[in-house]
Amino acid sequence: MKVKVVCRKLYDYVRYDLKEIAFPSSLPDPPHIKKRRKLTWKESYYVIKEASRLYAASWVRDIGPELRPNDYKKEENADRIGGVDEKKEKEPTTLEDLAVAARGGMETLKPALQRLYMTRASAYKDAMKSFIEGYQEGVQHIMDKKEESESQKPEDDAKVHLTSNR
Repeated sequence: MKVKVVCRKLYDYVRYDLKEIAFPSSLPDPPHIKKRRKLTWKESYYVIKEASRLYAASWVRDIGPELRPNDYKKEENADRIGGVDEKKEKEPTTLEDLAVAARGGMETLKPALQRLYMTRASAYKDAMKSFIEGYQEGVQHIMDKKEESESQKPEDDAKVHLTSNR
């Protein structure tokens, strides 16, 4: 009899608990969420095909008009309006530089990070220098006003004494 109970408990463990441990079920959806229908095999194939195409295209630096058609239309319209047929050379952003350097490994990443830090440090230094200059100008302006008001004060005091004596 005990063997039968142990077998049943082991069977229940494998059937319910082990399954939940190996493949945990997610929390149930909130009541206001409407469930979508499941995709067919054909629809799933098209989704995977499109996703893999987009993923493969994202590894190229210039991903082309098929992924961002609106951006390329704007450039073409600008070229037509300006009458310039040549493509404008754009400088890559800092983030793009770091992304390219990260793909190249530590040898290319280190100089890119040093360039970034030096650029930020020089910008910070320039900002602090201009702040200090502006602060000194403001202090000098206040001191000049204070000196002017002090130099005018004795004259005003003399006028007050003259009017009070009458």
